[in-house]
Amino acid sequence: MKKTIHVSNQGATLDTGRRNFLKLGGVGLAIAGLTLIGCDDDDFQMVDDSKTFDLGTGDVGILNYAYALEQLEADFYTKVVNNFYTGISSVEKEVFTDLYHHEVIHRDFFKAAISGATQNVLPKLDFQYPNVNFSDRNSVLATAKALEDTGVAAYNGAGKYITNPEYLVIAGKIVSVEARHASAIRNLINPGSADFSGDDVVDANGLDPAKEPKDIVSVAGGFIKTRFTWKERGIV
Repeated sequence: MKKTIHVSNQGATLDTGRRNFLKLGGVGLAIAGLTLIGCDDDDFQMVDDSKTFDLGTGDVGILNYAYALEQLEADFYTKVVNNFYTGISSVEKEVFTDLYHHEVIHRDFFKAAISGATQNVLPKLDFQYPNVNFSDRNSVLATAKALEDTGVAAYNGAGKYITNPEYLVIAGKIVSVEARHASAIRNLINPGSADFSGDDVVDANGLDPAKEPKDIVSVAGGFIKTRFTWKERGIV
């Protein structure tokens, strides 16, 4: 049986007063008040707190996977904007603040969506950044670039596993924003260059890469302290 999920991002903040490259272009407003059709009951798994959390099966697993990645990005940008690196420009502050707001909205959206469909909601994760110097511009930008490129590849790779067309539409809207983030960071690193759509992320067919969840978690896992599994996708 399908369950209906009513999602609202009430309370989330986003500066829409400025028209620039990073604006959501209606994605944030589309999420507000969105009604989704939930996953099949067969996809739901009860949580056993005595064991390592498993993301689940079917669309619930995909949503928890996306939620984990959005938690990571929101946590990273929270640290960036709470203590900007030395010598940061006003443009860079503006970009990082926009990215922070976007990722918080994405994170809170997934939490609300999953909570409305199942009890199998990924808990709040703990993160670590052992090789990141948040006081150093190059370190912060390099990490942001890695996270955004990884996020784009993650959504592209997970799309084929989504069975609910409503979820697929939302995933497409969010990955387009993640791609804007990636381009913006690349432009900060090398202003005015073609790096915003470099050959390392856009192939000969004009497409972004798509990576399997197992490959994504192996890369992003270095930042994630809280262990989880996703047995359906071979992550144990």
